[in-house]
Amino acid sequence: MLFKAFSAAVYGIDAHIIDVEIDFSGVILERPEFNTVGLPDAAVRESRDRVRSAIRNCGFDIPPTRITINLAPADLKKEGSGFDLPIAIGILGAYGALHIKELSDFLLIGELGLDGALRSVHGMLPIAIAARARGIRNLIIPAENAREAAVVQGVKVYPVRTLLEVRDLLNAVAKGSLLVQPLESHTEELLQELQHFPHDFKDVRGQQVAKRALEVAAAGGHNILMIGPPGSGKTMLAKRLPSILAPLRFEEALETTKIHSVAGVLNADDGLVMHRPFRAPHHTISDAGLIGGGAVPRPGEVSLAHNGMLFLDELPEFPRNVLEVLRQPLEDGHVTIARAAMSLSFPARFMLAAAMNPCPCGYFNDKSRECMCTPPMIQRYVSKVSGPLLDRIDIHIEVPAVQYKELRGGASAEGSAEIRARVLAARERQHARFLEAGSETRTRPSGRSASQTVYANAQMTTQQIRLFCELASDAERLLERAMQQQGLSARAHDRILKVARTIADLEGAPQIVVKHIAEAIQYRTLDRSYWS
Repeated sequence: MLFKAFSAAVYGIDAHIIDVEIDFSGVILERPEFNTVGLPDAAVRESRDRVRSAIRNCGFDIPPTRITINLAPADLKKEGSGFDLPIAIGILGAYGALHIKELSDFLLIGELGLDGALRSVHGMLPIAIAARARGIRNLIIPAENAREAAVVQGVKVYPVRTLLEVRDLLNAVAKGSLLVQPLESHTEELLQELQHFPHDFKDVRGQQVAKRALEVAAAGGHNILMIGPPGSGKTMLAKRLPSILAPLRFEEALETTKIHSVAGVLNADDGLVMHRPFRAPHHTISDAGLIGGGAVPRPGEVSLAHNGMLFLDELPEFPRNVLEVLRQPLEDGHVTIARAAMSLSFPARFMLAAAMNPCPCGYFNDKSRECMCTPPMIQRYVSKVSGPLLDRIDIHIEVPAVQYKELRGGASAEGSAEIRARVLAARERQHARFLEAGSETRTRPSGRSASQTVYANAQMTTQQIRLFCELASDAERLLERAMQQQGLSARAHDRILKVARTIADLEGAPQIVVKHIAEAIQYRTLDRSYWS
């Protein structure tokens, strides 16, 4: 007898619906035989032992026959333990243990324990999205994954904990007496809840120039590099940057959650990433850990920081080859990882914040301490950060040592709440501008059309820069003089305009004027002191 069920497999951050077909021969053998076809990996092949024990320990007896399990389409490699549940249900259905005859309106996925208990699997959010696209309205999944899948509107999520619960649920559907209510999730309300952060800018004394630069960076999503001696507050400032970032919009939260779900770092209690990610990898990280990789490519830190912030402390301590792989995601907002088996693309549109010392000893240009480094030592140290990478960082600022009077006296510093209010106002101006211009739909580099809203000035394309960054004649002359005197690249020209547009948005100014351009240029001059 043949019985069919639906499941799913995740590739990259997208899922594909898989047909699980179960057939048994009817010939009695000495012991049951399981044959799994359809390019299964080791975890899928091992499912026969888990499924056999789970079915037996739930009180069912399988006759010793030959069982063939086909996972279609056969040309896609299947991996993971999520096929345990549909295989077990398919076997029960093939042997007549279910009252329901076909499961075309159900998708089942989950790992089985030997006692029949269900365990969670990774990538449930893209699976729910794929089920909705396929027209499958009901998901039967482990209870630990239910909140994550319930985020997707248009599908009913039934959380279950054991194989027997699944059997009873399907039999109740066949009788038309289903009493279990699907899980509902009010995601918009979750995103609108007041967000709390462990760090606040009120704790930072002095460093007014650095705070201003961080405010501009947060308002426009710009990359920022902080250079200063040890103990000047670079790391302290960076850890407080998330407290002034704009909250995630639902579309951003959904895409970020897909990545975290696939990577297995999603908090099951939340079901949705509600804060912008903050990733701070150690400088011993490998290029594969930063960019992603593996035999079957998995997202790296740049993708886990998508729609959030990636903080690289002690930037020159990272291996140069690791830093160089940041070039493409900083420019394109995505990474493509090619392997012999497959090639996958992951989103990687993040805000980079980096901190470094000016020299090996850390006290170059410091008024309170004498630097013991020679010019060649300083040059070798700063050259670990290449010019092309530096050119992709919009804002470069110096963070000097804090004076004693600033550290101990003075009024309380401005807190994150006040700064964030200005950042949110600037972000709303940007979003309204891009929305009005009809910039919501763009084409990805892979050639596929996708809805990708531009939310911040740092994400503007060349056409949008020309449209939204018009300059008056005096501002044009100032920018031209800076380009000629400092030898700035065309990329630096565009990034200065983006930063100037953000500074104008913070003031609520409709047009970029001289003072906006002057401040933006000031944020690009520091590299001439160290890299020239």
